[in-house]
This record gives sequence, structure tokens and C-alpha cells, in this order.
Amino acid sequence: MTVRPVRPDDVPAVLGLVRELAAYEKAEHEALMTADQLHTALFGDSPALFGHVATADGSEQVVGVALWFLNFSTWRGTHGIHLEDLYVSPGSRGSGLGRELLRTLAQECVDRGFSRLEWSVLDWNTPSIEFYRAAGAVPMEDWTVFRLTDDALPRFAADRR
Repeated sequence: MTVRPVRPDDVPAVLGLVRELAAYEKAEHEALMTADQLHTALFGDSPALFGHVATADGSEQVVGVALWFLNFSTWRGTHGIHLEDLYVSPGSRGSGLGRELLRTLAQECVDRGFSRLEWSVLDWNTPSIEFYRAAGAVPMEDWTVFRLTDDALPRFAADRR
């Protein structure tokens, strides 16, 4: 198995994996990103997204992806990594690729002096939760993720009460 940083020629495969993940999470209708948007986010003048891909069996076929961005802990005074997507195609699961993608991001944190690696997981996704717990990750029991999106975002932005 090989895990390496994403390259421009990986964009179509990465986009395909993101759409597979959205379908798995029963949210395919929300996966609106285009290949151009992904390319710009990863390789534009000011990249805001970073990624690693996994290949298996000595081929160049991308079968796994980890997309991430930097966050910052004001309490610890260091950056961290927020893992946006971690996905391995069903035919390649159980081979250690997901673990290697996650381990690679942990090593990025260690190498850069970052204090944390974090992500969200759907409550019903028991296989992923078990996988993350086996890696030593712990859920943030006292925290709830909030999000402004769709119509609520511009409505709130315009509300000058």
C-alpha cells in the first residue's frame, strides 16, 4: 500500500471518492463540489485544503483519500488538523489503508508540532466509530457541532438587529 500527498492528476479520482462517501452517508444530494473547485482548493494560489491518497497492490489507482485543513487551538497556541473526509472504497477496506491514511495525518501533526487531529463522525456510523476508537481517538462528549448553511447563512449574515 502507498499513501502519498494528492497530485493534480488525482482530482477526478478524489472527487469520485468524495461522492462515494456522500452516498455512503446518505447525503449524495449535498455533494455539489466540482472538479474545478477541488483543484482550486488543493492547488490554487492559496491552498486551503490538503490531501493524501492511498493506492494499493502496486497500482496507481486511487482507492482511498484523506482531505484536511488546518485549524488553530487558542487554548494550546498551536495549529491542528481537521480531517474533513476519510474514505476508502469498499473493495479496499480491511487492508489497512484507512489506518495508514489516519496515521499519516497523525505523523503530519507530530512533524509540524501541531497539538491535535480531529474530525466528526455520524452517530450511526458504528464501523467508523469502532475504527477511530481502536486508533485511540476519543469522542468529544461535551461538544455539539453547529452549522450555518443554505438559506440560514445569508439570512443570518443580513440580520443586523
